[in-house]
Amino acid sequence: MAGFICILTETLPAGLLPQIGEGLGVSEAIAGQLVTLYAAGSLLAAIPLTTATRGWRRRPLLLLCIIGFLLFNSVTALSTSYTLTLVARFLAGVSAGVLWGMTAGYARRMVPDVLKGRAVAVAMVGTPLALALGVPAGTFLGVLVGWRSIFAIMSLLAVLLVAWVLWKMPDFPGQAAAKRLPLRKVIILPGVRPILFVVLAWVLSHNILYTYIAPYLAQAGLGGRVDMMLLIFGIASVIGIWLTGLWIDRMQRLLVMISLAAFAVASLLLGISSQPAVIYLVVPVWGLAFGGAATLLQTAIAEAAGDSADVAQSMLVTAWNLAIGAGGLIGAVLLETLGVRSFPWALFTLLLLALLVVWRAKEHGFPYASSRE
Repeated sequence: MAGFICILTETLPAGLLPQIGEGLGVSEAIAGQLVTLYAAGSLLAAIPLTTATRGWRRRPLLLLCIIGFLLFNSVTALSTSYTLTLVARFLAGVSAGVLWGMTAGYARRMVPDVLKGRAVAVAMVGTPLALALGVPAGTFLGVLVGWRSIFAIMSLLAVLLVAWVLWKMPDFPGQAAAKRLPLRKVIILPGVRPILFVVLAWVLSHNILYTYIAPYLAQAGLGGRVDMMLLIFGIASVIGIWLTGLWIDRMQRLLVMISLAAFAVASLLLGISSQPAVIYLVVPVWGLAFGGAATLLQTAIAEAAGDSADVAQSMLVTAWNLAIGAGGLIGAVLLETLGVRSFPWALFTLLLLALLVVWRAKEHGFPYASSRE
C-alpha cells in the first residue's frame, strides 16, 4: 500500500498536466516539473538519508515516510502557490527515497528464509497496480472532480495506512552500530556493482520506450491506442510480478535471464517491424518481462549486501531514478536525431549488455540457487 501511494504520488501529475497548469497558473511544461522535483527528491535523499537512519527502528521510520506523504500531498491539494507546490513535491520525493531504501529489507525480515523473495514480490505489487490501475483511474477522476481532490484522496489513504501499520505491522530494530559498513565498503561488496549495472541498463531500456511510447505508437498508426497499450502493459506487469513471486525463491537467476532475454527479443521484433500486429504481441511480453524487475533486482542486491541491505537498496533506488531520468534524456536525443525507429535497437543493445553481466555474475550478484544456499 505504501508503494502504491508512492508511485501514484510520483506519476499522477503526468496525466493531469493541463488541469494542474490551469490551477496553478503555469504552462503544462512548467507543471511537468512537479514530476521532476519528486524524482530529484528521491534521487538526492535515498543514499544519505537511508545511511543516516539505518540505526532507527523500522516501524517508526516507515510511519515517518507515510506521514510525509500525508503532509506533502495535503499541501499539494491545498496550495495555490506553484513554488510551495514544488517544495512539497520535492519533500514527497524525499519520503519516497527513504521508503524505497527500506521496503525490501523490512519485508524480508517478516518471513522465514524460504519466503524472502516472495515477501519482496508481495511488497512490490503496489507499483504495477498503481501504474496499471491507479494512474488511469486517478487521471479519470481528476478530470471529473478536480486534480486537488485526487491528492486529498491520497492523503486519506495515507491516514488509513498509518492506522493499518500501527495495528498490524511488526517492528524490528535498526542495524547495530558495529555492523554498519561505510558506504564505500558497501559498494565494493561482491555482486553489488554488477547488480547496479543491470539496474541501470534494464531500467534505462524500459524508460526510453515507456517515456516516448506515444510518438512510437503514432508512427505505427496507433496514436489513438496509447491508453489501451499502457493498460495491456500494466496488466501484463501485474501478472509478471505474480509469476516472479511464485518462482523467485527457487530460480532467481533464471528468472532474471529469461526476463532480460524476452525483453531483448521483443525489442528485436520491434526493430525488424513496427506493424500493429507486432506491437500488440510485444507490449504484453514487455510487461511480463519488466513486471518482476524491481523484485528480482531488490532481492539480488539484498542477498549480495547481507547486513548492509538497506544501504545497498538506497543505491539501487538512486540507480533506478538515474535510469528514469536518463531514459527521458537519451530518448529525446534519439527522437530528435534518429527517430523513434532507433528505440528498439538502443533497447536491444542495453539488454544484451545486461544479459552479459548477469551471465558473468554467477558467483556473486546473480548466483545459482545452490550458491546462495
